[in-house]
Amino acid sequence: MSETKPPVTLDLAWDDELRFSGTSDGVALVLDSASKAGPSPMQALAFGLAGCMAMDVVHILKKGRHDLRGLTMHLVGRRAEEPPRRFLSIDLRVEVTGPVSLEQVERAIQLSRDTYCSVWTSMRQDIEFNVTATIV
Repeated sequence: MSETKPPVTLDLAWDDELRFSGTSDGVALVLDSASKAGPSPMQALAFGLAGCMAMDVVHILKKGRHDLRGLTMHLVGRRAEEPPRRFLSIDLRVEVTGPVSLEQVERAIQLSRDTYCSVWTSMRQDIEFNVTATIV
């Protein structure tokens, strides 16, 4: 029987201008439209997507007993020119350090994308989403 996840809850309060302070399970975050005091909401969404996939890939490779020594993500999200300025395409580059084959990394990416990444599956599926991987 699968474990039931509790709902995500958060509190968000307007500070000033277009800056908000939030907490979720004791973790604090500032959202700032100007991207000065914290990420903008779209940057936070991009961080969430890259972070979700990064955590999945690390978990999958470590569970497979691969000698993963490092992982970085580089995301470029292209947005619509007119409101709502949603993501139209996302390019994500995954760079893995260690003696892991490209095939193993690509399999972990595919599992994340198709099965495990709750952030990606919560986003509109008409977004062009390209992921590439390299081994260092």
